[in-house]
Amino acid sequence: MGKVEAIWLKRARLGPMEANERVTARAGAGLVGNANQGGRRQVTLIETTRWAALEETLGQTMDPAIRRANVLVSGVHLAESTGRVLRVGGVRLAVRGETHPCHRMDEAVPGLQAAMESDWGGGVHAEVLDDGEIAVGDPVAWEI
Repeated sequence: MGKVEAIWLKRARLGPMEANERVTARAGAGLVGNANQGGRRQVTLIETTRWAALEETLGQTMDPAIRRANVLVSGVHLAESTGRVLRVGGVRLAVRGETHPCHRMDEAVPGLQAAMESDWGGGVHAEVLDDGEIAVGDPVAWEI
């Protein structure tokens, strides 16, 4: 079983990522207060082991907030998970696909965009299936 390591929201498109200890999720919408609402990319997630591999590849320590994802998780493998359901705290998230990195990654760290292109380095995007809360420290596990 994994856990939630960090949570971020962006209040406006292209806005800064704000760290949060707890967020509210709304089914079919996303995270309350986040700019991305509705659609297939309601929540984005990255994993600690993949982030550590990116740091090793680029030879530097990087703040995972620069990825601009909403949730950092440990203890679960996100690659090749399209169609699976991930329970994050009291919320189920339906993974809809891989999140591909954009040019903004290279604005943060030169070479980051290319490094993220392989092995699902950009993480995943998901739809919210349940209303509920997600907090740092919450358990994370795949539904069977």
